[in-house]
Amino acid sequence: MRQEFIITVYSENHIGLLTRITIVFTRRKVNIESLTVSESAIPGVFKFTIVIKATKEQTIKIVSQIEKQIDVLKAFYHTNEEMIYQEIALYKVATESLYENDTIEKIVRNGGARILEITREYTVIEKTGHKEETQALFNELNKFKVMQFIRSGRIAITRDPIERLSEFLKERDAFLNSLD
Repeated sequence: MRQEFIITVYSENHIGLLTRITIVFTRRKVNIESLTVSESAIPGVFKFTIVIKATKEQTIKIVSQIEKQIDVLKAFYHTNEEMIYQEIALYKVATESLYENDTIEKIVRNGGARILEITREYTVIEKTGHKEETQALFNELNKFKVMQFIRSGRIAITRDPIERLSEFLKERDAFLNSLD
């Protein structure tokens, strides 16, 4: 059964690694729904957060293939229930729409969004939440003709009290020290 999985990949920041990782998905004919790359809590280690819809078996194979990439330290897969995640969305609407009545203001307040910038021509609104929430706000605001819209990739952290990569690195270092 296909479901949504969040894959986290830890690596050093090397040119071309993103291409090699995306090729793994292409070969398995699995589409990437969302991709975010940022520094992790560990200095020098970067974290890829990749959202896919696939079967558990496909996801396990993809993670296994990603871990075979030379620059990858470790990769994990998670279900949405195992993660805390958010996305951010920006909406640009005509400022004139705000002055016509207070409907947009009520939509922003009720949607838990905030106004980032107001100019004579446009107003930029920000919303943080799950995709369904940011899409619902888009649908409401688009009644007033949204001029521009962008949603980020997912950012996510595990519900585990420990960082699984840290545990992996401790075990690896202990193994390497035992060889000396």
